[in-house]
Amino acid sequence: MSKFKNKFIILCHGAFNYVKNKTGNMLIRYRPDEVLGIIDNTKVGETAQTELGYGGNIPVVRNFDECIFNKPDTLVIGSASQGGFITDEFRTEIVKAIKFGCNIISGMHHFLNDDKEIRDLAKKYNVSLTDLRKPPDPPNFPKGSWRNRQIPVLLIVGTDCDSGKMTTAWEVAERLKDRGNKVEFIGTGQTGILLSGSGVPIDAVKADFMAGEIEQLIDAVPDDTELVIVEGQGSLTNQYYAGVTLGLLHGAMPDYMLMTHDPGRPLDVTDYPMSSMGEVMNLHLDLMRNFKQSKFVGINLLTVTFTKDEALSEINKVQSQYGIATTDLIRFGDGELINTLADLI
Repeated sequence: MSKFKNKFIILCHGAFNYVKNKTGNMLIRYRPDEVLGIIDNTKVGETAQTELGYGGNIPVVRNFDECIFNKPDTLVIGSASQGGFITDEFRTEIVKAIKFGCNIISGMHHFLNDDKEIRDLAKKYNVSLTDLRKPPDPPNFPKGSWRNRQIPVLLIVGTDCDSGKMTTAWEVAERLKDRGNKVEFIGTGQTGILLSGSGVPIDAVKADFMAGEIEQLIDAVPDDTELVIVEGQGSLTNQYYAGVTLGLLHGAMPDYMLMTHDPGRPLDVTDYPMSSMGEVMNLHLDLMRNFKQSKFVGINLLTVTFTKDEALSEINKVQSQYGIATTDLIRFGDGELINTLADLI
């Protein structure tokens, strides 16, 4: 992550909540002193704190015009629509920001640098366009190097999209680093790439190269790395994104996996009934069995919709049911989860 202090504005019309605004929310959580405002015309008057429970008094405003007095230098698209398209509503704000002199960061599949209007404006006003979801070129085809890998890999997986995989991967990596462990975080989506400064947007990679891109990043970590932590994407039981999850699984070929789950969500992001953690765990293990004996070593729950007592009760129930360390890292700290992971190193 860059040491330079940005002055971010987060664009997320109609999406400022704890699920949909993933990229924006992670900036609010981990770099709150750099976020000046949030643009969502459906939540005007709210703050980061009132909507998310963290972030303090970062205001939600109607449009970019209401941000100008703070003199922002970067507009970040904080949410991603299904399909990753830039709507006319978003385009209006992007154009205003460019004309003000803001750099633009996007995690959409609709690439800023391929959009003639936006590209020409950026050149005219001398601002940068960053497409976080731009895949590597040329691509990397898999080689099967996992068979000779000496460094263990932990893959974060989930029962659905937006179940806390990126947050879990980042928190685990940072907490193990704080203990002096040599771990490497591999970002696989726009949020992880933005925070860490590197990675691959796995859902933008052609299917034949998904495994190879992850394999290549794992192979490139320093020789003295004690654990590689790979940010997960999608879910094997999500009807839209399971292909991405499978490609990532076979690229990481994890020795260990950590499950994430939102127990307050009856439907997944496609409005289909959620699968149980047990079903999803068994699917992962079955898919790995032909290659290696991977195993689940912990569970991180996203309990934001539960009261404290409800959340603690759910954590205890899940830990008892599955027999592995369980917590909500953000609300209740390490529990036994980080100790368990440290013992693997």
